[in-house]
Amino acid sequence: MGAAEKGVVAAGHPLTAQAGARVLREGGNAVDAAVGAMLTSFVAEQLLTGLGAGGYMLVAGAGERPTLLDFFVEAPTNRRLAGSMHEGGEHPPPAELRAVDVSFGDAAQVFHIGPASCGVYGTPAGVCEAMRRWGSMGLQELAMPAAKLARQGVEVNRGQAYIAKILADLLTSTPECAALWAPAGHVLEEGELLRNPELGDALERLGEEGAAPFYRGDIAAAVCDWLRGHGGSLCGENLAGYEAVEREPVSVRYRDREVLTNPPPSAGGTLLAYALALLDRGPAPPRLSGVVRAMAAAQVQRTPEFVERLSEEGFLERFLAKNLGSTTHIAVLDAQGRACSVTASNGEGSGVVVPGTGIHLNNVMGEQDLNPLGFHRHPAGRRMPSMMAPSVVMRDGEVELVLGSAGSNRIRSALLQTIVGVVDHGLGAREAVQAPRVHFEDGTLYAEPGIDLGELLGPDSPADVPSGELVEFHELNLFFGGVQAVLRRGDAIDGAGDPRRGGVAVRA
Repeated sequence: MGAAEKGVVAAGHPLTAQAGARVLREGGNAVDAAVGAMLTSFVAEQLLTGLGAGGYMLVAGAGERPTLLDFFVEAPTNRRLAGSMHEGGEHPPPAELRAVDVSFGDAAQVFHIGPASCGVYGTPAGVCEAMRRWGSMGLQELAMPAAKLARQGVEVNRGQAYIAKILADLLTSTPECAALWAPAGHVLEEGELLRNPELGDALERLGEEGAAPFYRGDIAAAVCDWLRGHGGSLCGENLAGYEAVEREPVSVRYRDREVLTNPPPSAGGTLLAYALALLDRGPAPPRLSGVVRAMAAAQVQRTPEFVERLSEEGFLERFLAKNLGSTTHIAVLDAQGRACSVTASNGEGSGVVVPGTGIHLNNVMGEQDLNPLGFHRHPAGRRMPSMMAPSVVMRDGEVELVLGSAGSNRIRSALLQTIVGVVDHGLGAREAVQAPRVHFEDGTLYAEPGIDLGELLGPDSPADVPSGELVEFHELNLFFGGVQAVLRRGDAIDGAGDPRRGGVAVRA
């Protein structure tokens, strides 16, 4: 990339990446571009993110103090524990979580949806706080193209059609959700148009009025009234008290680089840092067996005590010292060397679309991966322990790699292998993102085609390599995450979107 060019945006949908690149061309910085891309993703990637979602943004480079902005989902009031506030029959009893089976072809997973799965959303607050801190353009200017797109409609592409197909039971679980996703009696297919004009109105109001209507105004009231009438727990007090929070990123050395990622109370960044630190003790490049051992070691650390103590002050330092001795992602690097890495997730979505708002609420309180100790165990106001880990790799004080991923528990293994590919094997962005992946979890090794498993399964395999069931996929699959990455080498900047989730990179 020549010096005159403005930067690169990598994202999970062509329209998302194009929106960010357009902002860079118009003179915006990396954060402006990331926010513009985010707002478009709320329209183009409604199955993965939205105004009812939560996430994280990592900003670094170009003289910026590395900062992680946490706007992830918070636990709402637990109506089972606070039943007295609903006595007298004013409100129905809390709804039960509804389980739906989702098949990835070669593996399956159970998700839980419905009003009881909805946590306190954070994306409206996150967008506004990001623009207040780092933005150089007006939020209204960034929101209007996305609002227009929501009203006109977005053609469902191949990647979104596949996700809609495997989430069909969720998308038809309520009349409101089915009205969006199955208006003709079948879930929208590739080439059909997804229209959500009410979402367009909500995005326009976000641009004009900021986050206030979503947390203390009429939109907040509509959300809470609808959920209260259907057994949900999220209430006005939960929304009114929500704020995006600044955190200091995790910093871990890997080879001659510094890796910045998501700190507690997120779990994903802590476990990624731990796995990288383990690999850094060994030779470069690590063998496949070493990568799998690091994955297994990180998984073992995710104990009930680990989850409970994530929110404690100083947990990260104590943990590393003791042990070492839906989602969608947008990655942006601008011409000044400023990086913005932002991951947002709606879970899979709850199936709850609030009438009059166009907002599909998250199902984070029903995400088994984020609730390993059981559902509805978190006190009101606690940030959920997400696996999301927007990350930046620094080399000699400058940004080298900006990346992040979707994929629930597979996020940390996808990012680990991408970083190893770039740092240890010298791969370019596209090669590192598209390389086949493995994932080890709960005694099962999952592998994409193209992985040489002889080192792990042959008679000469190391004795300390974890053993267990093997699940071999027949093609690259979104089960293994969706890494979006931008890489700088010298004066050249390149990016890659993950083909597993229809990702693309666009130069500005």
